[in-house]
Parts: sequence; structure tokens; C-alpha cells
Amino acid sequence: MARKRRKLLIVDGYNVLRSGARYAHMRRLPDYEHVPLNMVREKLISDVAAYAGHEYKAIIVFDAAANPSDAGKTQQIGGVKVVFSPAGQSADHVIERTAHDAAEKGLEVMVVTSDADIQDTVFGGGVDRMSADGFSFEIDDLHYEAELDSQVSTKRRATVAERIDEDTLAKLKALRDRK
Repeated sequence: MARKRRKLLIVDGYNVLRSGARYAHMRRLPDYEHVPLNMVREKLISDVAAYAGHEYKAIIVFDAAANPSDAGKTQQIGGVKVVFSPAGQSADHVIERTAHDAAEKGLEVMVVTSDADIQDTVFGGGVDRMSADGFSFEIDDLHYEAELDSQVSTKRRATVAERIDEDTLAKLKALRDRK
């Protein structure tokens, strides 16, 4: 039976998209247009799934508190639990509560956010934290390493014949072929 993961990665979705260097191009979008926003959210979900791998159970929390019709929608995408905070409740609150509850259960928890209030709150509860830029750099490194791994190269073995000059090679061939 597979061992249950004892580590939890909680990502402050919109904070990472706004603050992380990897997602800087999003800050140029006019008022978070719907289609580009979905594309960048999907990129974040993919990045979180890659970072979490088999080491972490991962949750991304997006703030939907201002959306009166949101009931705290949750879905599983690529092994990542994606949560939209319920109407009237901030993502900050959901993140802090989730981190606290997980730590109480004995899980190692890492919260990714550049929000100082969340960082202070969760760190006080024994939870590790990583900034949005720190996460961006980790993801960039992960992609760089994957690229290097995909470019496996082997050195061609040089034979003796390839390392000696043509005159010497001709003399050796003549000696070999002499009967």
C-alpha cells in the first residue's frame, strides 16, 4: 500500500500570480482579462503539480470572497486541489485555517505567499513559508533541470586511429596488411 503523504503545500494563488517573477507578464494584462487569466491560472496549477510531485499534497487557494455567487468551489486538477474561497471569506482566511488544521494533524506544511500577514500568522503556528518569488525561482530551476535531463548527451569514444596523424596511420596499416 502506498504511503500517505505527510507534507502539505498551500499556495496563495492570486498572490503568487501578482508577486512571482515567473508570472510577471500577467501584471500587464488589463484588469485580468478572463481568457489570459485562465491560462495563467492553468500555468500556476501545472507548476504547483510539478513542484509538489510525490513529496507534497498540494492546494492552491484563489480569492473569490467578492463573488456573491461563489460557494467555495473546489476541484482536483492534475493532482492539485484548487479552492476558490467562499463568498465573504478571503483566501487569506482559508489558507491560515487550512495551514493551522494541517499542522495540528502533524503534517509538515509549506505556505507559498508574499503576503506578510499570512506569513506571520502561519509561521507562528510552526508552518514553513516561501515567498512568491522564491517559488518562481524554484519552478524555473525545476524546468531548467528537466530541460538538461532531456538533453542527454554521450561523448563519442575516440579510437586510437582517430587520435594519430595520417602518416603514422598509413604506416601502421601497411604493417598490418603486409604478408
